[in-house]
Amino acid sequence: MGDFNLNLQTAEEHLDEDDAEGDVVLGVLDGSAPPEKWVQSVARGNVLMLAIEGDLNKLASGFARDVKDMGGQLMHFRKFLVVTPPGVDINTDDL
Repeated sequence: MGDFNLNLQTAEEHLDEDDAEGDVVLGVLDGSAPPEKWVQSVARGNVLMLAIEGDLNKLASGFARDVKDMGGQLMHFRKFLVVTPPGVDINTDDL
């Protein structure tokens, strides 16, 4: 095997210092909350896991475009809408 010249003592200096921020927010998407609530939560770096109670297209229409425009993602998974902020990808490889 070749010599990689790997210095683990200084490797930490080269890591990104941007730690993940935000929370996983559980909620109910039923039309009772204003769309701005969800947009602001995602803009703060939160991941939303929203239980869908009603017509998803109608319920998400007030904030889906704003989330996508800021670089976030939305995915309908079973009875939930998963919404992520920019930089947090939804991995569907195991589905």
